[in-house]
Amino acid sequence: MEMQQIRYFVALAQTLNFTRAAEHCNVSQPALTRAIQQLEHELGGPLFHRERNNTHLSELGRMMMPYLESVAESARAAKAAAASAKKAEHVTLTLGAMCTIGPDLVADLIVRFRAAHPEIEVRVIDGEASMMIDALEKGDIHLSLVGVPDDLPEQFHQLPIFEERFVILLPPGHRLAERNAIRVADLDGEPYVGRSTCEVFKTVARDFAKRHVFPKKVFSSPRDEWVQKMIKAGLGFGFFPESSVTDPDLVVRPLIEPEYSRTVYLATVRGRPHSPAVGAFVREARRHGWPALAV
Repeated sequence: MEMQQIRYFVALAQTLNFTRAAEHCNVSQPALTRAIQQLEHELGGPLFHRERNNTHLSELGRMMMPYLESVAESARAAKAAAASAKKAEHVTLTLGAMCTIGPDLVADLIVRFRAAHPEIEVRVIDGEASMMIDALEKGDIHLSLVGVPDDLPEQFHQLPIFEERFVILLPPGHRLAERNAIRVADLDGEPYVGRSTCEVFKTVARDFAKRHVFPKKVFSSPRDEWVQKMIKAGLGFGFFPESSVTDPDLVVRPLIEPEYSRTVYLATVRGRPHSPAVGAFVREARRHGWPALAV
């Protein structure tokens, strides 16, 4: 059963006139007649009774009518959706964002993008870096904001967006809070409240160890708000990307000797055909006023 046969059947069922149905489908009447006969052969019986000037649906035709109309309507809807997607109309763009990236930065970009492209719905999925990379590879998300110590696999294209430093968070009244900057050596033996989603933890911990600096981890959580609450309560210090700090009551100090920073990238799958919506988002991300812009 071909889509063309279904389209001809629906036109004939609606007009009950071979000439008008052929004109509606922009084909010759013999071509339409042959297609209907082929369809009748496939379905095992006549779909129309042809009685001189009285063409009407047979019992089989009436049974098939709702099914074939549904197929024809679905095909029309699919073509309309494809046309909208091609023009980036009424489509959903799914953006991945590492949970350690400050939501304020992403929110500003999305607001700007939606103002320029109100026809595109934006959906954001956040999670750990490995989750975002896996979702991007599988096609569950269209593009993702990621920042990891090592290079992404070769199948990903990385557009550098911004660079940010890591800072030390302290509770008010902490003995180190009076300093303008915190040296790594100052953290030896200090109680530490850990972010279990920290993508640079292993790298930084190895570097600390080489410098004979060993903080004491007293608490960890995958939720940044829990970690910040525990720091605020006085449990210990925290190590955060600067944009991820959301509690204004915490004391934020730069970490020096050495400094640590990360570059955040907008990642897509290299060589994968992308919709106009993805291209539009990439262009908007390039123009966005990121801090310490790296592009």
